[in-house]
Parts: sequence; structure tokens; C-alpha cells
Amino acid sequence: MRQDATFIAVEVDDAVASDPQIAAKLTEACPVDIYAQDESGALTIVERNLDECVLCKLCIDAAGGRGPDLSVKVLKLYDGEAQLA
Repeated sequence: MRQDATFIAVEVDDAVASDPQIAAKLTEACPVDIYAQDESGALTIVERNLDECVLCKLCIDAAGGRGPDLSVKVLKLYDGEAQLA
């Protein structure tokens, strides 16, 4: 799943987005409420909050950390889609 705003985009691996436990971690970790859970527990991205991202990397850590195949990617659209890592 991917959601774009003006300055920030977030990509979340489909397997992560459908896992209620990881979705709960992401929802709890984000200080600006970019993530939420639907009635089934699956992850949703709150589009109106995307550009509030403070680039803290807490969502990346909550989803399993760093590496070349991140399950959560924060992309800086203002910087050629540079990936926060």
C-alpha cells in the first residue's frame, strides 16, 4: 500500500499492513497519527496527516528496523523520492 501527500509518501508492505499486531505497533509509534487501524485491525494510512511527518523513523523501527528491504518506507517527495532509512 502507498499513500502520497504533497511532501511525504509512505509505502507499507501488504503483509505488514494486514498484520494487526504490527499495525497496532505502527499506530502507537507515530507521534503525528499517520497510521490507524480499520475495524478488522488492518493498517490504514491517514492521508491528511502524511505531511505532518517529522522523519523520526519510529515507524520504521516499529515495523522491524533497517535494511535494504524495509517493510515501511518513508519517501521524501520534495527530494526525488529519497527514502528515509
